[in-house]
Amino acid sequence: MSTAPTNWATNLTYHAAQFHEPQSVPELQEIVLRSSMVKPLGTGHSFNEVADTTGVMISLKHLNQVVAIAPEKQTATVQAGIRYGELCADLHAHGFALHNLASLPHISVAGAVATATHGSGVRNGNLATAVTALEMVTADGKVVVISPETVGETFYGVVVGLGALGIVTQLTLRIEPTYNVRQVVYENLPQASLTVHFAEIMASAYSVSLFTDWQESPLRWQVWRKHRTDENADFSAEWLEATMATASRHPLTTGNAIYCTEQGETAGAWYERLPHFRLDFTPSNGEELQSEYFVAFADAIPALEAIATLQDQIRPLIYVSEIRAIAADNLWLSPCYQRDSIGIHFTWRKSEEAVSQLLPLLEEKLAPFAPRPHWGKLFTLRPQDLQARYPRISDFQALRHQYDPDAKLQNPFLQQYL
Repeated sequence: MSTAPTNWATNLTYHAAQFHEPQSVPELQEIVLRSSMVKPLGTGHSFNEVADTTGVMISLKHLNQVVAIAPEKQTATVQAGIRYGELCADLHAHGFALHNLASLPHISVAGAVATATHGSGVRNGNLATAVTALEMVTADGKVVVISPETVGETFYGVVVGLGALGIVTQLTLRIEPTYNVRQVVYENLPQASLTVHFAEIMASAYSVSLFTDWQESPLRWQVWRKHRTDENADFSAEWLEATMATASRHPLTTGNAIYCTEQGETAGAWYERLPHFRLDFTPSNGEELQSEYFVAFADAIPALEAIATLQDQIRPLIYVSEIRAIAADNLWLSPCYQRDSIGIHFTWRKSEEAVSQLLPLLEEKLAPFAPRPHWGKLFTLRPQDLQARYPRISDFQALRHQYDPDAKLQNPFLQQYL
């Protein structure tokens, strides 16, 4: 037991009275049984209080093993605390891969799944869509297995659970044969080209990310295209008025590309190209804040145009924005529930008061597009507005009462928004 930590960005010091790092599931069960309030913590990459508690906070960092790889089922079962960086290297060594990855390989599988964290690709669902089953310790200390076979449709309500239903200890993920990826960056894409060709650009590679710092008017964009080598790709030096970078780039124009995964002509394993940042480097020192809003893919350009009316207010507070595409899914609390989406991400300077004043203005501009915020990032939407955007919210509330009738796993964030 030790004192509660801060999150990665250090904008939060958690309020936990106790902090535990159990070495086994039975030890975790004992902690849960004797606690009146308990909450799991991933790698601390959330920027809000979704993981906070005034009771007992639990890290599963020691439950970090690959339990089994089942080639005949095309699945891998892993402990909840494993980070994607370690998992992916193991999968690749056995000839397998995941369908997609987030920008950082440093995050835990359970934490990413619980908050519907995502990568990019018009055909690719968020990371939680790879889950075919999970095991969790419920508030009464019991271990339950959740899958479509054991609980039917309820499975789709449990996967993105925000830590509100139980402490996930193990996940089974859908895998596929390993593949290689080549990553190329195009620079100085004009806003006019993006406006006309947005759908084409986002479908131009297996995974595509757009970056801008909102400094220029009209905007210009970096386009990071990640191509599978088993799919056709066009590597023209000029493309839609953008030019291919002649050296490696960082999303920040002033950033050092040494922290980024390899770019250029050399293809590499999927897990060495799909993330933007390398596992063996810390991508930044945490001196940032983050927000992200999801709108329908069809609303991408109108939403960006609405945000651009705040460019003067955004400019002094922003490091960079990233635009990614995420396919629709059926997970009840996924921001992409039944809606092909784009994620509009903001990495802010660590000016907490100024950012908190800007977010309501940003959300007002996005309101016509019914934005759903990332569960682990900063937002100020009213609870009733957020709930209205999730058709299965009442079904999830019923699940909370079923799995946690005494509210042992709840916290003020969940009580406010769910």
